[in-house]
Amino acid sequence: MCERPMQRRRPICLPSSSMTPERLADLHGLCFEAPARAWTSTEFKDLLDQPTVFLCALAHGFALGRAAGPEAELLTLAVDPSRRREGIGSNLLAGFEETAASRSVAEIFLEVAEHNSPARALYRRAGYDDVGRRAGYYPVSSGAEVDAIVMRKMLT
Repeated sequence: MCERPMQRRRPICLPSSSMTPERLADLHGLCFEAPARAWTSTEFKDLLDQPTVFLCALAHGFALGRAAGPEAELLTLAVDPSRRREGIGSNLLAGFEETAASRSVAEIFLEVAEHNSPARALYRRAGYDDVGRRAGYYPVSSGAEVDAIVMRKMLT
């Protein structure tokens, strides 16, 4: 089995980048298929128009979040499924944290689906801890709901 080398490029974290809202929506759609609902290009455009929102992007993935005072929230992190396990998610998360820290953020929060073991493992490796649960946070196609695990990392 042939493995790709780990990608070690520094993410570009800017209010806007070469990732258009349409490209973000397309990539998000690849990553968050049913039962999750992928975000639309309009939702991405509306988010990117907000001054508190920032985007960290690489060719095959992105992290999107917002900062307000001493807190930031990772809204979504998406990596092309065909390019996973190359370190892209870790690099994006590190870039997101670096950008948040440059905005005087002291702690970062995120929600992750309880059943998303790979994402939860990524966040744990990066130093995030479980701090709560949101019951029924994510709707699924069967009409049921999946709990979200709230995670936090202190930057200072």
